[in-house]
Amino acid sequence: MRRRNPYFESLCASCLALVLLFPLGSHAADVRDVEAVPHLDRAGQDGYRAFLAAKKHRAFAIAPGGTWFWMGEGSAADTVAEDALQLCENDSGRSCQLYAVDDKVVFDARAWTQSWGPYLQRAVADRAAPGNELGQRFYDLAFTDASGKKLSLGALRGKVVVLHFWGSWCPPCRHEMPELQRLQRALDKSSDIRLVMLQVRESYPVAQRWLQQQKLRMSFYDSGAQDSSSDKLSLADGKTVHDRYIAPVFPTTYVLDKHGIVVFANHGPLTHWMDYLPLLRDVAKHSGK
Repeated sequence: MRRRNPYFESLCASCLALVLLFPLGSHAADVRDVEAVPHLDRAGQDGYRAFLAAKKHRAFAIAPGGTWFWMGEGSAADTVAEDALQLCENDSGRSCQLYAVDDKVVFDARAWTQSWGPYLQRAVADRAAPGNELGQRFYDLAFTDASGKKLSLGALRGKVVVLHFWGSWCPPCRHEMPELQRLQRALDKSSDIRLVMLQVRESYPVAQRWLQQQKLRMSFYDSGAQDSSSDKLSLADGKTVHDRYIAPVFPTTYVLDKHGIVVFANHGPLTHWMDYLPLLRDVAKHSGK
């Protein structure tokens, strides 16, 4: 068996058997098509190839963000699938989905887009503890836009926020920027999803100059950092928080629902940014009630 939780990061048997026999909304991809498995990085794709080469019975489970787990040589398809799901969920801290069992793709694309739910109702969200863990209300960070206007995450309540910490000095950050630009362009068409990119350990002009040199037309916000020694992020109440407390590695990404609740967190680069668009739209449609 293999598993992957990048950068640190039960079903009842009878119900699982029904899923294996009649996968609702199942993916039409060929089970051998490694590129079709969502959110996998290179290591994840290697893991999927190992799964394909393993003896039956075998199952491959995934979670948004790239966590995966597979098991092989099981005594029965339903038990190996249940074990793979449970271990994937233990690793990711979230619900996982089966992608393939033996030689069959059982992936439910509709359920996948709802993986970050269910979302907290307003009364529950209002009582959520502040923090950066799943289910907590994210810290009310303060920042400015390109014109110098003061903003805060609290002022963006009612919108889904993709909060991304990056730096032009950070190789993984630089690598994912072209695809992140594609996502930003797609989100520009949405009135209720906002990409908030904040530079860390460098000034806004330095980060902006690098984007221009790369011919990347991307808007981002000014965290207030001035240089490599700037390790504090400002809060709307005037206090500060250490950037490594919020982002143990760079890049780090959070998705906040319309109440400011953390529904997704990833420490490290993400692959296939556009694959997250359906999940973001689900948050926009169903959160904030």
